[in-house]
Amino acid sequence: MRAQLERQLRGGLADLGLALDGAQVGQLLDYLDLMGKWTRVYNLTALREPAEMLSHHLLDSLAVVEPLRRQLGRRAGRLLDVGSGAGLPGVVIAICCPQLRVDCLDAVAKKAAFVQHVAGALKLPNLQGRHGRVERLAGPYEVVASRAFASLADFVAWSSGALAEQGVWMAMKGKLPQSEIDELPAHVTVFHVEQLRVPGLDAERCIVWMKRAQR
Repeated sequence: MRAQLERQLRGGLADLGLALDGAQVGQLLDYLDLMGKWTRVYNLTALREPAEMLSHHLLDSLAVVEPLRRQLGRRAGRLLDVGSGAGLPGVVIAICCPQLRVDCLDAVAKKAAFVQHVAGALKLPNLQGRHGRVERLAGPYEVVASRAFASLADFVAWSSGALAEQGVWMAMKGKLPQSEIDELPAHVTVFHVEQLRVPGLDAERCIVWMKRAQR
């Protein structure tokens, strides 16, 4: 089963044009295995089949890695994944971008504990699972990310205190959420909407990139 999953993963990475070394591929597969084991006990995710989890979770998260690298370059920094759940996309980003310090925040303690377990098991010193609410979290983070977390207006309002002054919000969405964009406050500007294609997933995906409007 692992060999089959590895072939599927490597095929997806090739489609995304994402170059990872063997150790990183192994960490992604180990993460998938841990997610499956914990889900059987703690119900971390609604998906149960490893192949489905790979396409809907891993590859879906991997699709944002190159756009994130283009946005940040190779510089170090801090990224906050809000409402991270089982660590998506935060764990995947921590594996692929070791120069970034990634905090995965969730209001559910068992989910934050799972991410902390993953950090230890996969030997990821740049990854931390945090339990709490984003409204009470101080930054600064160069990137504040979310994946199907909340409306854009709520996301930026709740996480504004954590975002660095020149930082960016990275909101992973399905189809273009034009109505949510229209409801953003005047002090937030959308500077790019990036369409994504997820290998093996016939669904619309995009990143809505936002920052504070210049005064």
